[in-house]
Amino acid sequence: MTLFRRLTPLAAALLPLAVHAVPEGPAYPSAAWTVREAANYAKVLEAPTEQVRNPAFLLRLGTQSSINTSALLLRDARDPSWVLAYTPTLAAAVDALRGPAPVLSALDQVTSLLRRDPSASLRLPLGVPVALPLCSTYAGPCAGDPYRWPSTDGFYRTEAEVEPVVFYDAGCARLSGRVWKPRNVPAGTRLPGIVIQNGSVQAPETAYWWMAQALVRAGYTVLTFDPRGQGRSDFATPTLAQGTNINPSVFWTGLVDAIDFLRSRPGTPYPHEARCAGSYPTVTAKLNPFHAVLDPDRLGIVGHSLGAVGVSIVQGYGAPGADPWPGLVDASNPVDVAVAWDGLISPADGTPGGAGGALFERLPEVLTQAVIDRLITRDEPRWQPRVPTMGQSSEYGIAPLPLLAPPDPDAHGVGFAAWKAAGIPTYEFTIRGSSHFEWSLIPTFPTTSWCPSTAGGSCNGGWGRPMAEHYTLAWLDRWLKAPTEAGYANADARLLADADWRDRTSFHFRSARSFVTRDGVSQVCGDIRAGC
Repeated sequence: MTLFRRLTPLAAALLPLAVHAVPEGPAYPSAAWTVREAANYAKVLEAPTEQVRNPAFLLRLGTQSSINTSALLLRDARDPSWVLAYTPTLAAAVDALRGPAPVLSALDQVTSLLRRDPSASLRLPLGVPVALPLCSTYAGPCAGDPYRWPSTDGFYRTEAEVEPVVFYDAGCARLSGRVWKPRNVPAGTRLPGIVIQNGSVQAPETAYWWMAQALVRAGYTVLTFDPRGQGRSDFATPTLAQGTNINPSVFWTGLVDAIDFLRSRPGTPYPHEARCAGSYPTVTAKLNPFHAVLDPDRLGIVGHSLGAVGVSIVQGYGAPGADPWPGLVDASNPVDVAVAWDGLISPADGTPGGAGGALFERLPEVLTQAVIDRLITRDEPRWQPRVPTMGQSSEYGIAPLPLLAPPDPDAHGVGFAAWKAAGIPTYEFTIRGSSHFEWSLIPTFPTTSWCPSTAGGSCNGGWGRPMAEHYTLAWLDRWLKAPTEAGYANADARLLADADWRDRTSFHFRSARSFVTRDGVSQVCGDIRAGC
C-alpha cells in the first residue's frame, strides 16, 4: 500500500522496539489492524484536502495574505529598524567593515521579492542581512485561519476589543503581540487572564487566534505574542542574542516577560520598558493597556510545542525544590493553572513527555541536535509540578507517518504521571488521527479537519480543534472562574463529558485524568476511552 510508504532511517529508528498491548481493537498483526490504522491515519490529511478543494477558502487566504504583507511593508517603511538587521552591535560592524549600502541593497531585493510573492518569507535563509523571522508577513500558511481577521470577522466589531502592542523582552528584543478583552466589560469587573505561548518556527500568534477568540467569548482577557525570533518580533536582541529554536530558552524566559507585561499597571509599569528604552525608535508599551479589567489573583498559561515546554517550566517556578519566581512584577509565581498542547514535560529527566518519553523524538525534523542537547543536558531551570496542568497530545506528531506496529499505550503519559505522583490535578488526552499541528491552524499543513465548511463566512466544524478548545476552556474554567461567572458551574461536567468526546480520543495511546471536582468527588481514571 502506498499509504505505508517506506520509512526514513530516522523515523524507523523512532519506532518502538517492542510491541505493546493496545487498549482496544483488532489483534496485531492482522489485516483488520492494518485497515483500521489506514483509516485512522487518513484523518491527518483531512484539513489540507478540504482546504484545496474549497475555492472560497483559497480566495480568502490569498486576500488576507496580500493584506498582511502590505501591512508588514507599511510598518517597516515607517520604522525601518524592524527590517534592517541594524542592532547597535551589527550597525557598528557594518559601518566599520563595509558601510550600509550592501545591507540596504539586500533589503530592497527582499522587499521586492515579498511584493511579488508573499509566501517567499517562508523561503528566506537565516543568513540574509535582514531581520525577517519566518512568518513575518503573516501570509500563506502563516495567516492562520484566514476567516479570523478583522478584515472579515465581525468578532472584532461586536464581541472583542483587541489592541496591538510591542514590548521589550529581558534582552531588549521587541516582542509583537496583542491584548484581548470582551467588549463592554462593566466598570469594576475583573476578569481572569491568560497568556498564550506559540510553538516554535512556523507558528506565529495568528495560528492561535482561535483560542484567543474562544477565551474572550468565555470571559477572559488574553495576551498573544510572537516569541523572539518568530513572526513579527525581533529575530535577535540588540546584542545579537538569538531566539526561537536557536535559543529555546526564550520559550520560558520570554513567557515570564509576557506574564510581567500582562500584569503591568499604573504604579507597577512593565520593568523592561524603562531599562530598554531607546534601543530602537519603535513606540513600545509601558504597561498593559487593558490592565483595568485584569484580576491579579487569577492567571493561566497555555502553550504549544516548545511553548508547551515553556508552560511546563514556568508553572513550576517556586515549587519545593525549584528555582524561585524570576519575574519582576510579582514576588512569587502568579500562575494558577496551565495547559500544554503537545509537549507537557516531566522534571524527572528534563525531557518532554510523549512518544519514547521525549517530545524531541516527535519533532526530529524541526529541532536541531544542538537544541535537543541543550534541553536534555538540563540547560533549563529547576522546576516541579506546582499547579493543575492539562496535557494534550497528537497521535502522529510533526512528520505524520502511519504506525507499523502498536506503540506503548502509556507513552504520552510521562508528564501526567509526574503531576499525579506529586498529588496535583492533571489531565492528559491524545486526539485520534491528529498531528502536531492540531493546535496551530496552519493552512495546508497535515491535520484533522478544521474548516470543513465556510458557510456564513467562517470556518465551521472540524475534529481536533473543537476537542482541544472544549477541554482547554473547561480546564481553565475549573481552576480560574468565580461562582458568579459563566463557565464556573458546569466546568467539572464538561471535563467529564466522555460520551461526547470519547470517540475522538486515541485508541493507540491512553487518555487519563486525576482531579477532584468542586463537590469533592475524586475523578481518577487511567483509560478514559475504555470507560471510567
